[in-house]
Amino acid sequence: MSVSVDTVYQRVLSILNKEQRGYVTPQEFNLFANQAQMDLFEQYFYDINQFGRMHGNDTEFSDMLTLLNEKINIFEVTAPMTYAANYWTPPANLYRIGTIIYNNIEVERINQNEFLYINQAPLTKPNNTRPIFVSSAAGYKVYGTAELTTGVTCNYIKKPATAVWGYNTVLGEAQYNSSTSTDFELHGSEETELVIKILELAGISTRELQMYQIAAGMEAQNTQQEKS
Repeated sequence: MSVSVDTVYQRVLSILNKEQRGYVTPQEFNLFANQAQMDLFEQYFYDINQFGRMHGNDTEFSDMLTLLNEKINIFEVTAPMTYAANYWTPPANLYRIGTIIYNNIEVERINQNEFLYINQAPLTKPNNTRPIFVSSAAGYKVYGTAELTTGVTCNYIKKPATAVWGYNTVLGEAQYNSSTSTDFELHGSEETELVIKILELAGISTRELQMYQIAAGMEAQNTQQEKS
């Protein structure tokens, strides 16, 4: 369940109008929207680290670690990797690599400085049923009985798609166009947080301190409710 980009934009405009704080253009909104989406997305991983150190609870629908994993699972993808110039590269929308797979076998990750020793020892030398991989800035090297150049896929967390509030200009006014728009890919429960963060960014951009303070107060209240 995604979040409607139009719903978020209309809520932002409504709050700005109510507070008499001006107007956010579609171009500004799209910039703020994607910054807000990435801020929320990246925070998931910090929050998982934090809540992973705490005891959960037995309530099926309120355990924070479970809820965070549910939000991240939206972005979990398995897709082929591309082999070129002697390296494997993952899809362009990669955020974090998870598992590299060869013929339905998980490939073990090793450090570059371990490869020489592992490859020379008969008991640890990789083969097609016990493959290994090494990563570098150039990409990934995958080894079985020999260096593998086909049949490699990966499980990874992808970046959220770029949100776009598309529009047509009618009599000088921007009118929403769903066919050129892209909704937020975040979990549906993030609608309020998106509105708040966009308002914060709008306040910073216009140096409107009071608007920023209003949005920050809303965010603090929302965060307290989530973590209490």
